[in-house]
Amino acid sequence: MAPASPHHKLIIYQLLPRLFGNTNTTNKFYGSIEENGCGKFNDITGKALTEIKHMGFTHVWYTGVIEHATMTDYSAHGITPDDPDVVKGRAGSPYAVTDYYDVAPDLAVDVPNRMAEYEALIERTHQIGLKVIIDFVPNHVARTYQSDAKPAGVRDFGEDDDTNQAFSPQNDFYYVPGHPFVVPGGYNPGGDEFQSPLKDRRFDEYPAKGTGDDVHTASPSINNWFETVKINYGADFRNGYHTHFDPIPPVWHKMLDILTFWAAKGIDAFRCDMVELVPIEFWNWITTQMKQRFPDLIFIGEAYNPNEYSNYLFGGNFDYLYDKVGLYDAIKRLTRNEHGASTWEINAVWNHHCRGFDERMLRFMENHDEQRIASRDFAADPWLAVPGIIVTATLANGPVMIYFGQEVGEPAAGASGFSGDDGRTTIFDYWGVAEHQKWVNNGAFDGEMLSEDQKQLRGFYAKLLNITGKHEAITNGKFYELMVANQQSPGFSEKVYMYLRYTESERILVLVNFNRHDHHMNVKLPTELLTQLSVNGPVTFTDLLSNTELKTDDVSEGLYVNLKAISGMLLLF
Repeated sequence: MAPASPHHKLIIYQLLPRLFGNTNTTNKFYGSIEENGCGKFNDITGKALTEIKHMGFTHVWYTGVIEHATMTDYSAHGITPDDPDVVKGRAGSPYAVTDYYDVAPDLAVDVPNRMAEYEALIERTHQIGLKVIIDFVPNHVARTYQSDAKPAGVRDFGEDDDTNQAFSPQNDFYYVPGHPFVVPGGYNPGGDEFQSPLKDRRFDEYPAKGTGDDVHTASPSINNWFETVKINYGADFRNGYHTHFDPIPPVWHKMLDILTFWAAKGIDAFRCDMVELVPIEFWNWITTQMKQRFPDLIFIGEAYNPNEYSNYLFGGNFDYLYDKVGLYDAIKRLTRNEHGASTWEINAVWNHHCRGFDERMLRFMENHDEQRIASRDFAADPWLAVPGIIVTATLANGPVMIYFGQEVGEPAAGASGFSGDDGRTTIFDYWGVAEHQKWVNNGAFDGEMLSEDQKQLRGFYAKLLNITGKHEAITNGKFYELMVANQQSPGFSEKVYMYLRYTESERILVLVNFNRHDHHMNVKLPTELLTQLSVNGPVTFTDLLSNTELKTDDVSEGLYVNLKAISGMLLLF
């Protein structure tokens, strides 16, 4: 087994440079880059990063940095245009990579100088005291993949493939020999107004390549990841699952070169996309290689099958994995006040799904794939997330992540183009993120345009995250669950969750109330716990969130608390 990650608690701020610094408020449906604007690397100024740092963050995940397919024409700069028939959205998906060795021209003020502008952002981020995360998208590339920026001597993906073979461990892609690729019916790239000589319902690909979501047909549907092609790591899916890893397939070495290229630029961590679609043997091999070269490098895996978590942590050598199918889903149900939702679901996460590696799970309530808390599709009111985000941040020693705009209640209202009105902030379109833009305040990054309610919400997040990062009971303390000890107590509620985080020198009692009403109860600390902590008699508790004090004359008799509706306390004692 790989040892548990030795890193301090990561507090991650995820942002899309394309959206983060964009101050254009036009927001035309399917608007072009000229109409709707686009954030740049240079927009992420020292002031912006300083404000992110002050909120308590340790890492910034720059999402959508690597060059990806787009309908915007950069041929004047020597960049081959992408066929819009296989691009989703005017801006394009950040997960349809067209050149692993380049950055998106959209994000540069001076396109020929785009890599230098990104390198300056990496340096600026480090100078502020933050670390840098970028995406590694290993499972698929854009159908239009072609590296113009690869170093001398590097062979491009597919360059040496035998396209007559549906599968060969020496091929980089999977093929459908004898059949041309067919653009899905019903797709209208860029909307009605978008016109291009390349928008002709055709894409020249013969033979057709297998699609990124493991659909090996020449005619994928509009609901498939038709804009991408699956990368071949030596696993044959055609009849069962057969692996061919000896000799090591060429793709493995190509990916090692790519990660080395980016790590050498000062990247501190990779968020790895859809890790369960890539063989675990590859992950073991590449993480081992990369950590020998860059010992402090961190690998975060996007995973969704709890039955496989331990395999990817201990077999794949990931430092952390997403906890979406687990804590996220439980917290979302409680936040939405869904029928039957209970805090016992939180217990099930650490006691079953993540037992033995809870500190290796990355927790969040928003990211680019999920609905915004403030959207009508999730909770409508961002304050309803208070108890959930307290648990998300403090349940374990592992990372917590916030998505830009979450801290000011961004609701992601309206359809933007390829992205519909579904409560998610678009990753496909040029767009201005309206409530976030109020904090940006035309590049001042001072929040002067925010409402008082938004300022208070952001203040809450800042206080919570700073507490989370600065108190050892939360960053590396032990966990003691208090639900079982209190389930027979008067006032017990399955919408209240309670636990202790503690070290030898610090103790924090965490109480949260998911009820839509105030709740009174007497919280009992078990005798065995009090004995272990050497605590007895009168005790004073200080809520780190409100600076108020609660007292008990005899801690063995419990602590009486009045929990406000949709609230929480972090009681230091």
